[in-house]
Amino acid sequence: ASASSDLPQHSARRAARTRALRRRAARKAMAGVKAVIRLRCPAGVAKPGPAIGQALGPHGLNMMDFVKEFNAATQKMEPNSPIPVVLTAYANRTFSFVTKTPPTSYLVRKALGIDKGAQNPGDEVVGTLNMEQVSAIAEVKKGDAHLANIPFGALCDSVIGTARSMGVLLADDVEDASSSSSDDDDDGGPER
Repeated sequence: ASASSDLPQHSARRAARTRALRRRAARKAMAGVKAVIRLRCPAGVAKPGPAIGQALGPHGLNMMDFVKEFNAATQKMEPNSPIPVVLTAYANRTFSFVTKTPPTSYLVRKALGIDKGAQNPGDEVVGTLNMEQVSAIAEVKKGDAHLANIPFGALCDSVIGTARSMGVLLADDVEDASSSSSDDDDDGGPER
């Protein structure tokens, strides 16, 4: 009876030992990080080309493997939106990658339906964002792991700052400017 009761414990210990050995082997393989590569690829439709090849080739990585995995990972995103990728190349010619959300400037341009920002942002205005659009963009950006712990108000402020650097005003700024200019026009005299 004691031999049969030792069997489950023995197999449990063996399974635990096997898992520990596999973890150790995986850590050893991962320890050889050869490079960290930053790319920006179009979501869902990345193609093997010179930009990707020149980044991955020197590290001995297969470009087609990356393109297939990236397209599979980004197929649910809006096609052709630029997705930043942080790819980690390992010494054993394997890789892993992390995708991020599109750049804030892209999201602002998409919200306004414009192709590019202002040439002279301080002097030129290319559009106006309202607070709903700003909060929608901040909500998208909150999906990035490095921005997850930043307060939502701070993310909104960051989106507003990026928009202003592109020559985009906030709807509140436009309303403030128009109300102050109408106040300036009033000289206190009778209307004619």
